[in-house]
Amino acid sequence: MFAALFKLFGCSEPSKKSGLSKKEKNQMDKNIDSFMNRTKYKILTNQIIDTTSDDDLIQTVFDNLSDNVPKDYTKEYETVISWNKSRQAIFMIWWLEAEVNNGGYNQYYFNSSGQYYKLLPEALKFVGAFKFSDLTEKSNQIYEKEYGKITRHHDGTLEGFSKSYKDNPLNDQDDKFYALYKEEDLQQIQIDYIRRHKKDFIDQ
Repeated sequence: MFAALFKLFGCSEPSKKSGLSKKEKNQMDKNIDSFMNRTKYKILTNQIIDTTSDDDLIQTVFDNLSDNVPKDYTKEYETVISWNKSRQAIFMIWWLEAEVNNGGYNQYYFNSSGQYYKLLPEALKFVGAFKFSDLTEKSNQIYEKEYGKITRHHDGTLEGFSKSYKDNPLNDQDDKFYALYKEEDLQQIQIDYIRRHKKDFIDQ
């Protein structure tokens, strides 16, 4: 949930502040309340997409896609890859952003979202995010090459996961990911893609 909030509210880099001001806390509370009470559509129509603001469009599409993911985790992968390429891309990219903006590539690969990592570079390229595609391809290569080092502390505990960040070869990739938003607007790229290919997302 909080990974989603980091992504949704534009936190391109995890906050390094030790605390929030009263104004920032109030705004965060409003954002959380708005997020928790957002409208979700089980069926997406042409009208819904056309009348949804850019600020809410990606989340609206993602919520609809998530509603079609089986609750049985073992069936999620086969379901997602059965979708058309447009739906796959938005779903996978949403999770990439949520995880990396919250806890870096290390968290992305560690969590269930990491099961799509081999498909991500092509998904990013598919919507036109070529620089993020290149960066993620390089991150994948590091992950595979340094797998033993990256996962040596992964013992199923939070403490083990926390230890895995120390001297993690993926840490530099996180900094590059956050900085890349200044060169390539990943959110706008997805918004533009959905608007241009809305027929790929509507259910009726």
